Amino acid sequence: MTLPAPHPPQLSLSAQQDRDHASLRLALQWAATARARGNRPFGAVIVAADGQLLAEAFCNISESGDCTGHAEINALRQLRTPAQLESLAQATLYASAEPCMMCAGAILCSGIRRVVFGLANDHLRQLCGQRIDSFRSSMAAAELLALAPQPIACIGPMLTEEALEPHMGYWGN
Repeated sequence: MTLPAPHPPQLSLSAQQDRDHASLRLALQWAATARARGNRPFGAVIVAADGQLLAEAFCNISESGDCTGHAEINALRQLRTPAQLESLAQATLYASAEPCMMCAGAILCSGIRRVVFGLANDHLRQLCGQRIDSFRSSMAAAELLALAPQPIACIGPMLTEEALEPHMGYWGN
């Protein structure tokens, strides 16, 4: 599957936004899949600059028993070929919600330089409440990603109402 390129050289701002929305909606579909399978409702996709879908994943913590099974980490684990790894600097990671600190650290280490997310961390923290299995730091992903030696764009929140859908009722809200 090929999605519209995340870094097209001569696209207008509205065309870029349309492309970001399409890719983010795919991540939201994976969030719904995660929830339907009994996992936390998070999804992520990685799209190369030419629009090629490099990876798509969902949170699988409940299924795998692996506490690091976040959607972003699972998507990054799918990248194995040298060409895929070399293309990460121009790729975009689309996440259904703002990446947590662990995922932001993995993104920083991966070389990806653009992240687009749906639901903001603060909004997600309000939904999750005090559940022990939903720890969300007050640090935003953009703060951690700003520590990268190369700039990493962190864009969001985006499509907030759609990003909320997989979470409705999940966290006891």
